[in-house]
Amino acid sequence: MIFVASAQAADPGEISFSRDVLPILSDRCFACHGPDKANRKADLRLDDQKAAFVSGVIEPGKPGESELIARIESPEHDEVMPPPKFGKPLTSRQIDTLKAWVAGGAKWGRHWAWDVPIRPNVPTAAGAKVRNPIDAFVVARLKAEGLTPRPEATKAELIRRVSLDLTGLPPDAAEVRRFLSDDAPEAYERLVDRLLASPRYGERMAWDWLDAARYADTNGYQGDGERTMWPWRDWVVGAFNEDMPFDRFTVNQIAGDLMPEASRERILATAFNRNHMINGEGGRIAEENRVEYVFDQTETVGTMWLGLTLTCARCHDHKYDPVSRRDYYRLFAFFDTTPVNGAGGSGQTAPVLDMATPAEVEKQKKTAAAFETLLKVVVAKEAKLREAGMVVKDGKYDTKLPVIIESILRKGPNDRAAQNYEELKKYYGSAEPEYLNQLDELRKLKSARDEAASKITRVMVMGEAPQPRETFMLTRGAYDKREDKVSAGLPASFVPGKSESTDAGRRMSRRDLAEWLVSPENPLTARVTVNRLWQTFFGAGLVKTTEDFGLQGQLPSHPELLDWLAVEFREPAANSGARPWSVKHIVRTIVTSATYRQSSTAPEELWARDPENRLLARGPRHRLPSWMLRDQALAVAGMLTPTMGGPSVKPYQPPGIWEEATFGNKAYVQDHGEALYRRSLYVFWRRIVGPTVFFDTPNRQNCSVKTVITNTPLHALVTLNDTTYVEAARVLAQNLSKLPETDDEKRLAEAFRRVVVREPSGNEIEALRSALKRQRGIFAADREAAEKLSKAGEWPGVPGLDVAEHAAWTQVCLMLLNLDEALTKP
Repeated sequence: MIFVASAQAADPGEISFSRDVLPILSDRCFACHGPDKANRKADLRLDDQKAAFVSGVIEPGKPGESELIARIESPEHDEVMPPPKFGKPLTSRQIDTLKAWVAGGAKWGRHWAWDVPIRPNVPTAAGAKVRNPIDAFVVARLKAEGLTPRPEATKAELIRRVSLDLTGLPPDAAEVRRFLSDDAPEAYERLVDRLLASPRYGERMAWDWLDAARYADTNGYQGDGERTMWPWRDWVVGAFNEDMPFDRFTVNQIAGDLMPEASRERILATAFNRNHMINGEGGRIAEENRVEYVFDQTETVGTMWLGLTLTCARCHDHKYDPVSRRDYYRLFAFFDTTPVNGAGGSGQTAPVLDMATPAEVEKQKKTAAAFETLLKVVVAKEAKLREAGMVVKDGKYDTKLPVIIESILRKGPNDRAAQNYEELKKYYGSAEPEYLNQLDELRKLKSARDEAASKITRVMVMGEAPQPRETFMLTRGAYDKREDKVSAGLPASFVPGKSESTDAGRRMSRRDLAEWLVSPENPLTARVTVNRLWQTFFGAGLVKTTEDFGLQGQLPSHPELLDWLAVEFREPAANSGARPWSVKHIVRTIVTSATYRQSSTAPEELWARDPENRLLARGPRHRLPSWMLRDQALAVAGMLTPTMGGPSVKPYQPPGIWEEATFGNKAYVQDHGEALYRRSLYVFWRRIVGPTVFFDTPNRQNCSVKTVITNTPLHALVTLNDTTYVEAARVLAQNLSKLPETDDEKRLAEAFRRVVVREPSGNEIEALRSALKRQRGIFAADREAAEKLSKAGEWPGVPGLDVAEHAAWTQVCLMLLNLDEALTKP
């Protein structure tokens, strides 16, 4: 491991409890001697100073008299700790660390993440390698390691890197020319500011939030019914674009409905909590479903804001972190107060928010009024018909209606099926022509009213039940195994003394939870959030275990830098000009640092010493996420539709995927026109089988904050064969055919620049010319294959192009889109 994790030697002065000792105790001891009292062995606690010292297991300053040291050094199979059956023996280095710690007085402490971050002093550093405090922390660490930062990346590399990172799109040709010709010292900062002001920034930043929030267009489970949540997605995009302060962003999503003057936008924000899956399968128990939804809401907030793994605390006290079962169910109680009943049914379960536009509201009113007016006339007529009774024989009235007609009339015209209307027409025939005409007109008005209502978008949101629901601890999380009653409250270890009620003594609500999450007393939210932002731009967080800041998570590679970023996020320096909780401020600080601007190339010895770049001695370089690859292909081909927001779209997908996954119940109906070329953010997401064009993406069935980066040959099955990529290559090729230059070399150079921004070398041009020549020969001999390739996708072709020549250029463009450099952040 590159980051500091344990003491180098048995020198007590060098040992930190939280850095060196606590990780050992947590990993090797807490499973049996930690917070979980139900599974504690020998009634011994090593997670608590008082308990550990009183037991005599640890004698400060006396390792020779400490049972802890005797047991970890014991040669006896039945005495040594940890027990051999667990397969986690201590290393000699870990034993030396514990001995040195005890010898030095066994100074206690807390896990680093439980303490509120304090702004650290910025190390003294100077020179071109230091552009802001981030660099000072990084350079100081590199100096201690005997390393130096890499030089700055080229301008072509920088503009492509930062454009992809801030907008998810490659820079267009005009922006490239503008930046490359700008020799001012602040040219890069101006570029960053333009990108942060782009509406594409919000789309890019929203992707990671949607992954974490388990956003999808369907409910999941076997039925996987469709839902409408895209207005919340668009709200997230807008929030990032306007740089909504993260504290307000937090409170709105968790408790916007509980805020004073809760606007429609604030209530819409709470759809975040309703992104959980919904089980509509037959035979399920509604209350069991509902409890599962609340579990999901609780654990999602725990991961996204606290960086804690809470799931195990459903059943028992957390084995490593200070979260008891009671703490878990106190958090659970915050979300246990909604009127959701768990019965499933339609894709939109109450409570829902009506998102009608003014025009839709007006149309709904008009159609409803027309229906209600005629309805009164028909109801009055039917009352007379029921009273008198009528038969069709000889045109005479009878004293009794047939049972079926009586039943239909009793039901009322507002609740009738189409078959009911046919029965009435058949029965009354020509005896009541005016009434039958009214029935026909009423059916039309009812259809118009229902159509107007059905077109109004409704989104699942949060709300409070009229009567607060009682919350109980549940045995092993079983919905029907109730134990003690609990009230909504905060984890006791983080807010000792006032975890279950406010200062005024009232019952806590989701608003109290949300406000605590972004309060100065909360040690985790700011750290967890800036760590995920760092992950966005470097591929991994300063804490690599983005999802776990607890004792089982990894230590931060640069702890002081993490704390500086967290405090700067929450309380920016006065000279920064930023407002508190500004995401754009932290993003700008990161991407304008010299650390971010370093070249990603490095000598072999640095790659060998630090393959994961944990020391930050080089720039970030990793494979682009699959959604970004798709958007890049559309952008460089000039096909990307700039439309933002609205219902999700269905681009190309191999046939039969949905049918196979849903046992034939769902058929994929592809969109056409500009919908095929919308950004990946707007692609329809079915939970049980996500969009086939994406890989290494979460399934969005539960919260996921961890970036997954792999690089396997299987990816090429998509990027070389999916219709989107082949079509993009075809369109890029036909765009090249429109250039005034007819020289192959100039066209190849232009294609290269459009894909990877930089100028190609002579060797690269020669390789491309050779490939083009080979493809020309292949398609000249197989014009049928060329014809087929020239028709890939639905984008209009260019009349008059030679199909063999076009196919050859298409293959070269497809090769460019699949260059390692094209698939990778530079």
